[in-house]
Amino acid sequence: MSDGSQVSRSTAAFSAAAAGRVSRERLAQPNGWWGMAFFLCAEVTLFGSLIATYFYLDFDSPSWPPAGIKAPSVVLPFIGTGALVATTIPMWLAARSARDGQRRRVMWMLMIAAVIQCCYLALQILLFRHDLHSFSPQSSAYGSIYFTLLAAHHAHVLFGILLDLGVLGFVALRGLTNYWLVGVRAVALYWYVVNALAIFVVFTQLAPSL
Repeated sequence: MSDGSQVSRSTAAFSAAAAGRVSRERLAQPNGWWGMAFFLCAEVTLFGSLIATYFYLDFDSPSWPPAGIKAPSVVLPFIGTGALVATTIPMWLAARSARDGQRRRVMWMLMIAAVIQCCYLALQILLFRHDLHSFSPQSSAYGSIYFTLLAAHHAHVLFGILLDLGVLGFVALRGLTNYWLVGVRAVALYWYVVNALAIFVVFTQLAPSL
């Protein structure tokens, strides 16, 4: 039996080279990856329901947004979303580098992605607070679904940043073991989906202005 086969079913491959070999020799995705995939299926369903509710209320309302509420501005949300979606690249590079056993590059890619994601979240919180000064979730059906959709998205971005930092910390402290290689791949998968959802969220948010 080859050395790669001996560790192929273990999360305890304690060297970056062994962990990368494990990942390349797998015939199926690891359990951690599938766990994240099933979780993300539920999240896609959640956002699909919120977006469908938004447009149902839109089509059922004589004015959307209601009189007295300005249509959302376009420029900053589009710029922010573009920056967030761009973090797909460092997350993909982190996952690829993990498979190649490049621990330092994994850490750099996670840090770059996390910094951009934090900037995006800070911008979105400022815009969210600005909108709250103009109307509230209690003011109308528009306000309710608008803030619910954005708050859910912001919560997912915050959760993703915490995942980035958690995996980054463990890789820095414990090295790129097989367990954390799977963690890097699972977090990258999370961001692929969240970034794709961000596109649908921003177009829904800005639909009255487009």
